[in-house]
Amino acid sequence: MKWQEWQESPWGRLRYSLALANLLRHIGDEPLRVLDVGGGNGGDAVALARLGHHVTIVDSSAEMLADAVERAAEAEVVVETIHADAFALPSAVGEGEFDVVLCHNLVQYLEDVTGLFQVLLAASKAGGVLSIIAMNHHSEPMIQAVRGLDLDAALAALDTDQATAVLFDKPITLHTAGGLTLKLAELGCVVTGHYGIRAICDYIVDNDVKRDPEFFAKLEAFEHAVTDRAPYKHTARNFQLTALKPV
Repeated sequence: MKWQEWQESPWGRLRYSLALANLLRHIGDEPLRVLDVGGGNGGDAVALARLGHHVTIVDSSAEMLADAVERAAEAEVVVETIHADAFALPSAVGEGEFDVVLCHNLVQYLEDVTGLFQVLLAASKAGGVLSIIAMNHHSEPMIQAVRGLDLDAALAALDTDQATAVLFDKPITLHTAGGLTLKLAELGCVVTGHYGIRAICDYIVDNDVKRDPEFFAKLEAFEHAVTDRAPYKHTARNFQLTALKPV
């Protein structure tokens, strides 16, 4: 399965370790109710369940959800799964039920971002934490230039927010942290964190060296060191925003 191969790759592992570490800066140690919207096969959910949180995954893929249940069982934890579209919230889960709502790498596939944020907020408790991860528009020209050595494509990427998700071969819309911060602010949210996910990994052309355990350990340490630092977070392949629902 291509998605599982990606998750087990060095860049996939970095995505999950960084996202979890960044989120943990904004939540306490007590067990929380977590909703993972578009959570797929539980890459984020299982890790949070292992920390003692009660996690519910909502996803439109029954196959992904079945895999999530298996992964949770292997980790000796339980995650709840709901087969539904993101816009079926909050009817599928109720209103104001969750302390933490995740929406990781779903935004770029949907046209109505404001509508998505509204349903995420509806499912969240007042004062609840949102975690949003999206593909970074600022990274696309650099990826085309550095990895693809295609300066024409890099120049074109400066002025378009449209791209293709390589893994799923689907059109996506690229966003910036500043742009999504404005959308969240318009809904009354206070953005509490802005992080970069894979600030350097994706610009290292040699993928084989990333599979070397010693090199990967140093790469991971570097990524965690710069995840919240400018300018690195502004050009990372993905960005992560944390925000609070207004009370």
